[in-house]
Amino acid sequence: MKNCEYQQIDPQALPTPTPTPPPHHGNDTEKKKEPRRPRRKWEVFPGKNRFYCDGRIIVARQSGVLPLTLGLILVTSGLFFIFDCPFLVKHLTSCIPVIGGVLFVFVLITLLQTSFTDPGILPRATPDEAADIEKQIDNTGNTSYRPPPRTKEVLINQQVVKLKYCFTCKMFRPPRTSHCSLCDNCVERFDHHCPWVGNCVGKRNYRFFYTFIVSLSFLTAFIFGCVTTHLALRAQGGKGLVFALQESPGRYPLVICFFSVWSILGLSGFHTYLVASNLTTNEDIKGSWSGKSGEDVTNPYSHKNIFINCCSVLCAPMPPSLIDRRGFLPADESAQTGSADIELPTLAAKSEINVVGAAFALQKSPSPVETSLPAVAPTQHLSAACC
Repeated sequence: MKNCEYQQIDPQALPTPTPTPPPHHGNDTEKKKEPRRPRRKWEVFPGKNRFYCDGRIIVARQSGVLPLTLGLILVTSGLFFIFDCPFLVKHLTSCIPVIGGVLFVFVLITLLQTSFTDPGILPRATPDEAADIEKQIDNTGNTSYRPPPRTKEVLINQQVVKLKYCFTCKMFRPPRTSHCSLCDNCVERFDHHCPWVGNCVGKRNYRFFYTFIVSLSFLTAFIFGCVTTHLALRAQGGKGLVFALQESPGRYPLVICFFSVWSILGLSGFHTYLVASNLTTNEDIKGSWSGKSGEDVTNPYSHKNIFINCCSVLCAPMPPSLIDRRGFLPADESAQTGSADIELPTLAAKSEINVVGAAFALQKSPSPVETSLPAVAPTQHLSAACC
């Protein structure tokens, strides 16, 4: 048996490592003093949209067909103004390019307004509002969690309307509101998602969409009629229609207009019927007020007058945008978004200091079994017996 004497090491007797400060740069203090740029709400918008011009322009993320729409309009109108208008001005009247130019400008303006306008997106519920809806208390007084009801009934013009709960936006959708799966937003008075304009069509941009398709119908029919007249005048010289088609480049806008004018006219007529009835495409396709389900229902939004319906849809005051995409985020939310960038270097520096200090203490500390340690006080000796 040997008596071994364990000695407790006094932490204060060990030399404390001094961490080396990071190299000082003259611009560090200037960077720290610079205030963080306030962030706007469109930068953290949860929907599938793209924003341009600091949030002033909003389009759908899947807007790849919009350039095709613009290209078809520009190419068809450009060929008409370059090859057909000079001949028609010389042989008929100079009013033709004026009328075509007015229609062309009107089509472009309404197309861009439809594409770049907020269609009526509803903001999603805040966490407090969502928790208040989802954690409802049943009639028996049970406070346990249960999923919110999927529908809620309201009365509009003596007609029962069901409001559906949106699990994405965490709210009951207002009447005539639907969630667009492509844009991932609830849109007020949702009509449809139009890939040709690259945006949803809803309460705030339906009037622009309707004027766009109507003016495009007039422009397409006008170009088709003018090109046909141009070819007919060229064929009167005895060379025939086939020679006129081969000689004139106007055959290209003729082909484009021939295949597109019928679908555009049909679309314009369909939406004219919807406007006169105060219906949406979504309601008409689902048959919400047509009685297809066997229920005796009527459209509660119709004024029973075609003129009043048209005025309420197309001439009503423009409602304001509810998402406030150019508004600034609150200070606490901005701090939360930037806290990760600020805290991570500090934590990393502390970890490095702890690791360096521990390694230094291990290197300087003696072995567990020693016979003497002058730096330790006698009162701190602990004796133990070992074999």
